[in-house]
Amino acid sequence: MTITGVSINGMTEVTPRAPGHPLADRASFLLSQLGAHSAHGFAKRLAPLGMRPSHFGLLMHLSRGEGQSQQRLADAMGIHRNVMVGLVDELEDRGLIERRRHPADRRAHAIHLTAAAHDLLRRAQRVADEHEAELLAGIGEDDRTYLIALLQHLADHTGLPTGVHPGLHDNHR
Repeated sequence: MTITGVSINGMTEVTPRAPGHPLADRASFLLSQLGAHSAHGFAKRLAPLGMRPSHFGLLMHLSRGEGQSQQRLADAMGIHRNVMVGLVDELEDRGLIERRRHPADRRAHAIHLTAAAHDLLRRAQRVADEHEAELLAGIGEDDRTYLIALLQHLADHTGLPTGVHPGLHDNHR
């Protein structure tokens, strides 16, 4: 389908696309194509901030609950603890997070954001907002809300962890 950009009752009017490549009618292909485009574009936008999407994801998770142990954070994000150690090391080396003794477990460290991380995260969130606005510019607000709800439903149905990029399971690039 081709988006015409005309909104009727809050929904974007669409017209059928002329028959073309057989992959163009497959949801899995279109989701993959848009996902790759979005991921590449987001990484490119974050690069001037010295960030990768994995850094952004970890900082966002920490911003919602500082003081977690590395293990608990790895479990919450559904990633291997070795991947978490690498990410935490990178961000600690940059002065964006700090390890402190965990108050309830002397063997563990609690992870906290630094003031520099809060500043960088605000800038990165603006980049993320701009990226999303550009990506979804062809549809109206009601369609955006509906699209997000559908994608959340599909992610939940497949058992994907909330807010975790699948690439974090294997590596931290």
